Amino acid sequence: MLLTHISSGLVILAASVVGSPTSTPFSLNRRSDGFPYPLDDTDKLEEASLAKFEAYLAKKNSTHGCTLQTAAKRQEWHDLSIAQREEYIRAVICLQSKPPKANQTQYPGVMNRYDDFVLTHETQAMHLHSTPHLFPAHRLYIWAYEKALREECGYTGYQPYWNWGRTAADPANSALFNGNMSSMGGNGVKADYPGVMTMGFKKPYDIIPPDVGGGCVHEGPFKNMTVSLGPIGKVLTDIPPNPRADGYGHNPRCLRRDVNRYASAMLYDNYTYSLITEAKDVDMFQKNMLGMPEKNDWGVHMSGHYTIGGDPGGDFYSSPGDPIFWFHHGMVDRIWWIWQMQDPETRMDVLPEKPARDDFVDLNWTAGRANTWDLLDSIGGNGGDFCYIYV
Repeated sequence: MLLTHISSGLVILAASVVGSPTSTPFSLNRRSDGFPYPLDDTDKLEEASLAKFEAYLAKKNSTHGCTLQTAAKRQEWHDLSIAQREEYIRAVICLQSKPPKANQTQYPGVMNRYDDFVLTHETQAMHLHSTPHLFPAHRLYIWAYEKALREECGYTGYQPYWNWGRTAADPANSALFNGNMSSMGGNGVKADYPGVMTMGFKKPYDIIPPDVGGGCVHEGPFKNMTVSLGPIGKVLTDIPPNPRADGYGHNPRCLRRDVNRYASAMLYDNYTYSLITEAKDVDMFQKNMLGMPEKNDWGVHMSGHYTIGGDPGGDFYSSPGDPIFWFHHGMVDRIWWIWQMQDPETRMDVLPEKPARDDFVDLNWTAGRANTWDLLDSIGGNGGDFCYIYV
């Protein structure tokens, strides 16, 4: 089966029976008809890896029914049509207007359904980011958010991702951040702040210099968005403190960003490509992803967060409060998948620190309890509920 695009950005499938001796191997063939960005080396590596992954899937005696052909296709934001972007934005705003499921007496800062997901990250930050849980727990977390957008707000697409390398040179003027009504909102207004400490890293910056933002987002569909929870990990000096010491009180304020070119300089595709190709085991892959202070390397994970910056995007605990979070961690999930596909026979069932086989992830009001080892495969994982790939 051959997967192609049409000019509107929609995905279409051209028929062929995969698995037969004469069938065409599954292919993405992305952006071949005028999309704004050429394939980068990571895109090409993903395409080249699909044959191995398809062969691996063919050997599995699976009953979940998910295949490369039937899997949902998560697309990069810039490959979506304007209409598709606007539909996604409406769904996020819808989620921000629905009542929460978390207990508002216990967590008075939770004002809507979107805040449920922020609260999950705040209350479970250590669980979500512990060594064996980082990748599988966030895979479940993104899937649950996507599910809420679709089932609770009528969204017909899937969670987009942010290919960092495409916007590394000038993220604030990309279609993701440029402030158009079909963007995810603009930069913040220029603010006077000293920069952001980089968690023990010394180079290229121990303090990331401020760029041209830092204040309230004043353009685009999220210019009137109200942030309530946090801050917990304070990154800007003038954020009003939360009325509760734990950060779970109601603390209404604007969404702030400093879309930062100093941070995005570490997001060019060569960094992502090297991360995938040079890490020979999962421990090194995760370590390189997160950055190594001893080598003065932030890693692409932290560089993406620093590029968003502001409040709550720059707060380790409250970062999902900025809707760009889901795009960034979608790319993290995509990179893990591409790394897995380099040697699926050995990489589809490995985790750092090798937790016990009964280890679990429990995201409370955003996703049910799941076995950690059942979250490693986007094709059939999570009891068969995972059925997606990145295109």
